[in-house]
Amino acid sequence: MSGGIEPGSGAAWLLAARPKTLPAAVVPVAVGTSCAYTLESHEWGAALAALLGALLIQVGTNFANDVFDHEKGADTQDRLGPTRAVQAGLLTPRQARIGMAVTFLAATLAGLYLWSVAGWPIFAVGVVSILAGIGYTGGPFPLAYNGLGDVFVMVFFGFVAVCGTAYVQMDAVPLLSVVAAVPVGSLATAMLVVNNLRDIDTDRLAGKRTLVVRFGRRQALFQYPLMLLLAYGSTVALALLPQGGPGALFPLLTLPMAWRLAAQVRSRRGSPLNDTLAGTAKLLLLFGFLLVVGLVLPL
Repeated sequence: MSGGIEPGSGAAWLLAARPKTLPAAVVPVAVGTSCAYTLESHEWGAALAALLGALLIQVGTNFANDVFDHEKGADTQDRLGPTRAVQAGLLTPRQARIGMAVTFLAATLAGLYLWSVAGWPIFAVGVVSILAGIGYTGGPFPLAYNGLGDVFVMVFFGFVAVCGTAYVQMDAVPLLSVVAAVPVGSLATAMLVVNNLRDIDTDRLAGKRTLVVRFGRRQALFQYPLMLLLAYGSTVALALLPQGGPGALFPLLTLPMAWRLAAQVRSRRGSPLNDTLAGTAKLLLLFGFLLVVGLVLPL
């Protein structure tokens, strides 16, 4: 047992679902919906279906990562991050695979509803998202093991999620959603940078060639503030758009928080970065909330 959690229990499944990662699924949908709302073309039913699909794909991907990282040797007893269910013996690989399949099937059902609302292209995007979620750590060419995890996060948690949410409500991808996707994807990628910096030693031993493993710690110390710069710089671009306005600058209120996190990335190593990772997730959530408020409020 790990922390008093019984193998196969609801608590074990909750641990494998990794609820602390879910802001990365919620924020893009909220931002995409705020773009549609600002342009007076929102559809709440489609927005809720997009949110459900995003959450299910995130959880299914977490199940996939849990089992595939264990089987590839990336999750061991020397792991510095939060407990993984399969590695800790709380779920069997078979259970995790079944959970992954059921969750992705449920996401597909949400996608079928979106197909009826917005047509087959959005369903195709959902299928590609599911395949990418599996291929992130699984399959013959796992993205995370070949230095493509950062690209995956920027594309799928940024542009695909934000623009896709706007599309299912508007039947179009407005420029506002494209620009708004940049800060969301950038901060989600910043979370991955912290995760990979923390795990640099164990990932190297497991042959998981993340960008940090390939190019060293200095790469993460450069990439993390770069992601923050992209996030905050794009709010200025949003404010300059006719549909954006000054409210898009609300996320600048989180700059002191971002500054502290950037300092932590430079000064911390190993398990202390768990707090920095949690802080970056909170930054994404607060940034996203302020961006949504700033976009929907008439200023």
